[in-house]
Amino acid sequence: MKFKSALITGASRGIGAAIARQLAGEGYHLALNCSQTEEELQALKRELEADYSIQCLLCMGNVGVYSDCERIVSQAAQAFPSIDLLINNAGISYSGLLTDTTEQKWEQLMRTNLFSVFYMSKLVVPHMLSRHSGRMINISSVWGSYGASCEVAYSASKGGVNAFTKALARELGPSGIAVNAIACGIIDTAMNGRYKPQELEAICEDIPLGRMGRADEVAALVSQLAAAPRYLTGQILTLDGGWT
Repeated sequence: MKFKSALITGASRGIGAAIARQLAGEGYHLALNCSQTEEELQALKRELEADYSIQCLLCMGNVGVYSDCERIVSQAAQAFPSIDLLINNAGISYSGLLTDTTEQKWEQLMRTNLFSVFYMSKLVVPHMLSRHSGRMINISSVWGSYGASCEVAYSASKGGVNAFTKALARELGPSGIAVNAIACGIIDTAMNGRYKPQELEAICEDIPLGRMGRADEVAALVSQLAAAPRYLTGQILTLDGGWT
């Protein structure tokens, strides 16, 4: 079987960890990144290497900082013959009125959710260009397309990810590199733990499937995108249980 490798940001928990498990099960060797929860990432590495006999490289660092991204990509490029798949998953949320949003919170959110996608893509592209092959998948949100009250900063960051995805797909199409994004609805992860039970119940009432999405469902769509015909590029695929 051809050697395949993937680099996943924000991989220690939630959607990132589910994507890592999905790809490990398909034989991918993985470069896993997170910025703070190293113990969880170490545990995930042990689990995947034991269960799937694949190689996991841990790449600690803040992907909102360019120098950290340089080091992460360099580590992955040295460990693996190629970087076949980049998953830009790292992200944080913020809920609050625009007038209460500080400059520091705005910058932190933009760096984590949007700047990181630019940094990682910019650094990985040369490795894919040399082979005229590769896939990039950005984890976005339905709020990037529709906007959400009290989530202006988050919506703006994900809207930026969507526009970035479409533009980069046009730029890299002639080089055989596909770029897509998944716009998630509400997914049952720790990020949404801020909601009270009654708030989650009200949210789910508006979703035709009547529930939150699961991280493994996002991971399954990532897998399908990674294996899809290269002609599928520049798309923002919505995964929201029929909400939109």
